[in-house]
Parts: sequence; structure tokens; C-alpha cells
Amino acid sequence: MNLLKSPSIGAIYHKCALQVNPLSYSVHFRGESSDQISPESYARLMVKKALELEISAIAVTNHNNVSDISHFTTAAVGTGLSVFPGFELSSSEGVHILCIYEIGTEKITLERYLGRFGIQSTYPSATPAKQTFVRILEIVQEQGGVSVAAHVNEDNGLFKVLEGTPRINAWTNKNLLAVQISSTVEALEKNYRDFVKNRDPVYKRTHPADDNLAVAVVNASDVTKPEDLDKPTATCWIKMSQLSIEGLKQAFLDPGSRIRLNRPDSESFSDRHTKLVSIAWEGGFLDESKLHFNSNLNVLIGGRGTGKSTIIESIRTVLGMEAKSDAATEGHTGIVQNVLKNGTKISLLIQTYEPISQLYKIERTIPNPPRVIDENDKISNLLPADVLPGIEIFGQHEILSLVQNKTKLTHLLKRFVKIDNVLQSRKAKVIRDLENNRRSLIDAQRELEQIGELLQELPRLKERLQRFIDAGLEKRLQEQSHVIREERILESARERIEPFQDSLTELNSNLPIDRTFISPKALEELPGNTVLAQLNTIFEDFEKDLNQVVELLDHAIQKAKKNKTVLNTKWQERKQTVQVDYEKILREMQVENLDGEDFINVRRRVETLQPLGERQETVKQILEQHLEIRKQLLAEWEEIKRKEFQELFKAAKKVNKLMVDRVKIDMEFEGDRTPVFDMLRGNVGGKVSSTIKVLESVDNFSLTSFVSACRNGKEEIVNAYGTTETQAEHLANADPEVFMQIEELELPTTATIALNVELENETPLWKELDELSTGQKATAILMHLLLESKMPLIIDQPEDDLDNRFITESIVPRIREGKQNRQFIFSTHNANIPVLGDAELICGLSAPERGEHGGGQIREEHLGSIDDLAVRELVEQILEGGEEAFERRRRKYGF
Repeated sequence: MNLLKSPSIGAIYHKCALQVNPLSYSVHFRGESSDQISPESYARLMVKKALELEISAIAVTNHNNVSDISHFTTAAVGTGLSVFPGFELSSSEGVHILCIYEIGTEKITLERYLGRFGIQSTYPSATPAKQTFVRILEIVQEQGGVSVAAHVNEDNGLFKVLEGTPRINAWTNKNLLAVQISSTVEALEKNYRDFVKNRDPVYKRTHPADDNLAVAVVNASDVTKPEDLDKPTATCWIKMSQLSIEGLKQAFLDPGSRIRLNRPDSESFSDRHTKLVSIAWEGGFLDESKLHFNSNLNVLIGGRGTGKSTIIESIRTVLGMEAKSDAATEGHTGIVQNVLKNGTKISLLIQTYEPISQLYKIERTIPNPPRVIDENDKISNLLPADVLPGIEIFGQHEILSLVQNKTKLTHLLKRFVKIDNVLQSRKAKVIRDLENNRRSLIDAQRELEQIGELLQELPRLKERLQRFIDAGLEKRLQEQSHVIREERILESARERIEPFQDSLTELNSNLPIDRTFISPKALEELPGNTVLAQLNTIFEDFEKDLNQVVELLDHAIQKAKKNKTVLNTKWQERKQTVQVDYEKILREMQVENLDGEDFINVRRRVETLQPLGERQETVKQILEQHLEIRKQLLAEWEEIKRKEFQELFKAAKKVNKLMVDRVKIDMEFEGDRTPVFDMLRGNVGGKVSSTIKVLESVDNFSLTSFVSACRNGKEEIVNAYGTTETQAEHLANADPEVFMQIEELELPTTATIALNVELENETPLWKELDELSTGQKATAILMHLLLESKMPLIIDQPEDDLDNRFITESIVPRIREGKQNRQFIFSTHNANIPVLGDAELICGLSAPERGEHGGGQIREEHLGSIDDLAVRELVEQILEGGEEAFERRRRKYGF
């Protein structure tokens, strides 16, 4: 499992306390004594408490003072805790504001920053800065720091101190990026809540932080002793790839993606969803490369030929998954053969959480099949599909393959259907029972046909027999005639014993009874093992009784066989005596030109066929029983299909609710008639294609009604479906088994998807897929794929078939929402996906340098989030065309 070792996993949530005060704060502002503890010891205790609470970073922000920051940085050395230096100011109007600077900023530099605000004292003080609140925001930004308006809804906060135009100007200033509150946004007073949510038209910001917040909101209340860190309001969760000022700034610019308040019910930053942890290659284009994925949004960028598609197809390859279209299959095969190549080993590490947390490694050496390895490095019996049952992978343009098949669209909904194991078990049993019933019916019908054919001979044989009787042969050969009848009786006796012998054999095969499931070892971990262990006694007694039954049954069978053998021996003596007389009579009859042997053969044939009349009635009864059973099974089959459709219908309603006014789905029960038509093509004569064309146009097609019409004859078929008489005759003359097979079919439910092509807040204009452009079709499908799921979604260049309007208005918001609880891996050339989607991990791929041999490269410095300078520059260069190109577009657009 060494794949866990990796240089980067991109942006992750860090628990941060952004308003930690040194000991001198309590001494100067709260009158507490410093005799009990030194500033250094106090800092060590604060760092220790932060580590206990798994806090990643603190900001030390004393009022107008930076003298004690070094105590915290010294205490944090080697602990993994990061310390942001800073201070708290009071603006010239009296508004408190936190000023935070880059980790490692020297004390002399911080004092110079303080001096710019007119703060010259070397001790903590409440002296206001010379600048206004708005000017302080500008200066801190110039100094390379970030500022947070402190406790805005409390004393000395922005909302309390300022009023009217000054407050409006301060609130709407573009440099105000973050405010600190004591609880949650919903807990604020209504007017303040409207400010923060950007609902008040007077205080409305032109460029809000996101759809629900005017500016970023953090929890960061005053921490004056280690115990204060326990308070939920003292910390919040901030997502960064590196703990840095740039990381904080990017979080403030995109709080919807990067900030979570620290309240007990907040689990929106949980990464307990199945995910790909890392992938490595040995051989091929990406030889010796390794990539560690982020739990949320991963975006692969790079120029043509750098390996973006290779990574996507590598994942598909190691999982042994097939593409969803011929074109995608061709592309996948090409990459496997020409880029990955035979002999390349791909290793993929998977983390699952259901039913328990478990790591699996999946390995595949091309072209051999993949294998799953558990945490103990043992080869598992599981398949990749068992480990990742719902993962979805799409190559370039592959999403559009779903558009061509309404049944494939239905599969998208199955992600929202909770599997009913009881119903699935019942379904499997009904399918199996229907197949067995069909075979039993066919066997019974064939036996009836065979008996009927044989019995057709009986009237003629009886007539011949009567002629022999009239000629006096019955009387002269009466004894031999009796022997024939007696012989048949003995044969019937043997047939009566055989079923009991078969039952004895089956009973013996189940003895002794397997009791390993209730062995001491099997029960040792169960709390109820002492009670369950009593099953051993029950089965011991049961087995003992069964052995007695077996013994008695065997004795009875052997006794019957022995007695029958004795009887048969005696009868054989009689038969031999009769045979001597019979041969004598035959010689006499030959002299008279009479064929006595022919008479005996006719008699024997009549005696053989005569019992078939009784068997015929028995088989008719069996046939009726099977027909009745089939009727019940078909009713149950219809009910199962109906229930499954209802679950899909509920899923469609759920999806429609989730995508209200964007995409909607209509479902058609048994809408795909392809299985019926395939059955007809292989089993019905004539011009089947013409028949199928007629049936395709029928509304509300029913399997049951169709089979009923076929069984009732061509006239009913013509009346019901409007086929020609010739077509109807071919259908009616099909083998009865075909009709039963049609009854057992499951016609897939089909989905019809419609997209609202109007702008947001306009009256919806719905168009179905057939009416949409290629980009609109892809948008409708992709929006479905982005909906709720716990399994990874992997797409190669999703923007290929989309336009930028739908990417920014529809796709990116879904990505941002879904990535909190699901892993996405996309390759792209479109900046909107990693930038507006705020990718937690951007992976910049590089082609070999000029003159180098080998394949693509995954450089450590090109792994990270947008808060990483090298990664941001790479995004700008590859996706935006460079700084100059971006700046030209900005000037042309006028912003």
C-alpha cells in the first residue's frame, strides 16, 4: 500500500483559530496577573491545546502589539501547527479589524506595518489607528496580508459602530473579503443577516463572495486561555493546499467552496465517501509516475499529448471496465495498445467506507485481468466492480453515447434507487420459476402429443385384434394372451417401486446434516451463542430420527424387491409352461394357414398402449396445474416489474426536484420493445421487419395482450394491431414456447429528458433531447451525472460538447455542490471548471522536454490548488493563454 506516499493531495480543510491572544492581552485588557505563568509557558499550553483539538493553524492577533508572537512560533516548532502573525486594530471610527500576515513574517516587519497605522507603542493598547476602516483594508492588502472585520454584530464591530452611508461604503468596499461572527449566519439579527446574505438592496455588493454570502464569514472569537479553543465559535474550517496568506485569501474569495463554520452539525466537509486514493504506473507513457488524488474535485490540465486521457483510460483499464460506445471503445483500445502498452503495470489504491473503512489495491499488468488486494496484501476474491460498484467513467465525447439509447438514460436514475434485496431475490426466484415452469409445460405438451400420436394407432389395432378373436385365435391362444397382460402388470409393479428408491437416494445424499454453521467456532463471537448452540441438540435428534426413517424405508424397499423377485421367479415358471404349449399351438396353426404370432404381437401392442389413455388424462391434469402455476407466476412477475418501475418513477421525481427549472425527466413503463422484436426476428417467419414496424407504432404496448392475441389466432392479431393477414398468420403459427418466452421478458423502462434552454429567472422553455443541440444534450446528461452519489465520477474533457454559458450557469454550480460529498476527476482545457469550480487538486501534466526520451511527467510543483502560485501560473498559461492574453480579454470586456 505504498501508494499512500505522495507529494501532494491538494487543498484540504484545516481547522483554524484566527484570533488567539497572548498572555499580555489578558494582563493589559482584563486585569489578570502574570505572576502564575510566563508568556513562554502560556504559549506552550496554547499550542498543546490546539494540537489536542487537531487545529492546523492559529493567528496571534493582540491589540496593537506583536511582541509575544515569537513565543507561539517557538512553541510550535516541529509540532505541525502553523502560526500566522498579526494584530488587531481599531479603525479611526472605532471598528475592530484583524490584520493577518504570512507565516514567518519577522517581528521588525510587523512593527513597521503597525507603524504605518500610527501605532508606535511597544505594549498592547486600545489606541485607534489613524486610518479609517476602509483605508485599513487597502493598506493591509498592500502589505500582503488579509484582514477580517472582527465581531461585526457585537460591540466595536462594523455593524454596531458605523451607520448610514459610512456603513454602506464600508460594507460594499471591494477590499472587504471576510467578517467574523460569534455563531452562525442564521443566528444573526434579521437586518444583519440580510446584509451578510446580500439580500438588502441598499447594502448589496456588486460582486458577492458567492450566491448566498456577500462576503466570507468565519468563526474566530477572542481566545484568551487554552480552554477557549474548545468553544465552537473560536475556530472554523478553511480549505487550503498550503497554509499561507494566499490560501486564506483564496478561501475568503470563495467561501462557499472553502470555508465551513465550526458548528456541531457541520459534516459538509466530510470526506467519508468512496474515493480513488492514488494511481501509479510501471511502464508505458507514464512510467514511474504516481498521482495522489484529492477527495473532492481533481482537474487534469496540460497541452495535447501530455497524458490527460491516458490517466482517465488507465483508471478504466485497471478496473477492467468497458467503454459505453463503439467510438469510445476504439479510443480506449488505441490508448491501451499504443500508449500504455502490454507489460505496463497499473496500481490503483481505493478507500471505501461501507460497511467499514477499508483500503483495497487493484493491480493490472496489461493485458492480464485485474486483481484486488486487501489491506493485508492478500489477493481477494472480490472483483473491481465489487469494490467500486457505482463508479462512472467517460472518455472524450462518450457522454453523448447515452443520448442515443433511452434505456441507457434510465440507468442514470438507478443511482437514486435504493436496492431492495428482498425484491431482487424474489425477482430472481420468479424468473427461475417461470423458466422451470416453461420447461415443464413444454415437456407435458410434448408428452401429450406423443401419447396422442401413439393412441391414434389403438383403434386400428383393436379392430385387428377383434378379427383375430372372431377367427377363434383368442380362445386357442388365451393362455399366451393372459401371459402378456400379466407381464404388463409385473412391469407396472416395478415402476411403482422406483420413485421410492429415488427418494431414498436423495434422502441419503443429505445425510449427515451439515452443522458447521452452528459449530462452537461459528458461534463464538455471537452474544446469543449459548442459546443458538442448542440447535446442535435439535439437529442431532432430527438426524437420528431421519436415519431410522432411512433404515425403515430401505428395509421396506428391499423387502418389496425381494418378494417381487420371488414372485417373478414363480411367474417365469408359469410363463415357460405356457410358452411350450404356445409354440405347439403355433405349429398347428401354421398347418391351417393362421398367423398366431401376429395375433400375440397385436395383443401385446394393445396391452402396451391401453394404459396410455390413463396417462393421457394424468398429463392433462399436470398440464392444467402448470398452467395455473404459470398464471400466478406471471401475475407476480408483473407486480415485481411494476414495483421496480415505481422506484424509478420516484427517482425521477427526486431528480426533477433537485434540478427544478433546469432538467426534467419523464418515464415510460416498458418503453423499450427491443427484446420483443429480437425474439420475433429469431423465431417468426415471413417479413418480420414489416411486422416489427407495425408494432413499433402501437401505443401502450402490452406483452400480456400481445401474447394473448397471438394465441387466439390471426384474426385477433389483425384486429388488435392492424397487421396484414399474412403477418398475423406467421405470428399465430409461432412455436408456443416463443409466446411463453415473450411473457417472461422484461422490457426496460425508458427515460425522456428535457432541458430548459431559457436563461435563469426566465419562463422555462423545455426541449427534449431530440430537439437539442449537441452541447445542450451533453449538458442535460452531465447534470444528471453530477447529482447525488457516493461514487467517483471521472470524465475526460466534459466541456468538449458544451458551451461556456451552460458550463458556468449549470455545470460548475453542480460540481461545487457535489464535490463536498463525492470525488470528481476531470481532464479539461476549460478554465471555468478548475477555477470557478475551485478544484481542490489541479494536476499539471507535462510532455517530455525537447531531446528527452520517455513519456508524460507529473511534476510535484504542478500539483496543488489555485492558492498555490506555481499552479495558478500554470492554469493561467495553459487554460487562459498566458497573462497577456488574459489581460487583453479583460480590457476588451471592460472590467
